[in-house]
Amino acid sequence: MAQDDVDQYLQATSFIDFDKAEVRSFAERVCRWQGGDSLKEKAIRLYYAVRDEIRYDPYDIRYSPEALRASTVIGKGSGYCVAKAVVLAAVGRQQRIPSRLGFADVRNHLSTSRLREAMGTDLFFYHGYTEFFLEGRWVKATPAFNLSLCRRFQVKPLEFDGEHDAVFHEYNQEGRRHMQYIADHGSYGDLPFEEIFAAYRHHYPAMFANLSGISGDFHAEAEAERTGR
Repeated sequence: MAQDDVDQYLQATSFIDFDKAEVRSFAERVCRWQGGDSLKEKAIRLYYAVRDEIRYDPYDIRYSPEALRASTVIGKGSGYCVAKAVVLAAVGRQQRIPSRLGFADVRNHLSTSRLREAMGTDLFFYHGYTEFFLEGRWVKATPAFNLSLCRRFQVKPLEFDGEHDAVFHEYNQEGRRHMQYIADHGSYGDLPFEEIFAAYRHHYPAMFANLSGISGDFHAEAEAERTGR
């Protein structure tokens, strides 16, 4: 890839706002005192920080550009898969790692019954992940499920080594299907906000019928279903 093509994935945008103090502080804290490390090593540390420090919340889907800016998500400390992918791209760019966003439709067999009822399906449209340009090629990193949530779902936590694509495991620890990729929407230099929400409104009409949206504690739901309480 030509240098000019790579450079576009190092720019701040309205959503990937790594020029904001919240993003800069997060990235510099994670990579502090590691100035001599390679971009790959920094990408690995940033991946685990976003995966485990930003709580996964699939109920936090609102038609609000402000809610999906990296600085906002970091300040709140939680977000759904797209929000967390935006954060990872932002902190990557802050550390001079070319970063972009990827989206795919997936079938998730390990959501909760309440979330499936609210969505009206087990298909997650425009599931978000991040891609880093490391050592001459793009590598996928999916920071959505934090470690504590994986334990509740008995799902293997997704590891990232900076060399191999980190996408959801096909099976969980009990050998049951976890996630299947159905369709790929490609890669983007910034968040395609209107495109994503047009798909949400089409596929999840019940979730957007009420302007206040829906709410819930996904972690508590996962724990209750796991334990049968």
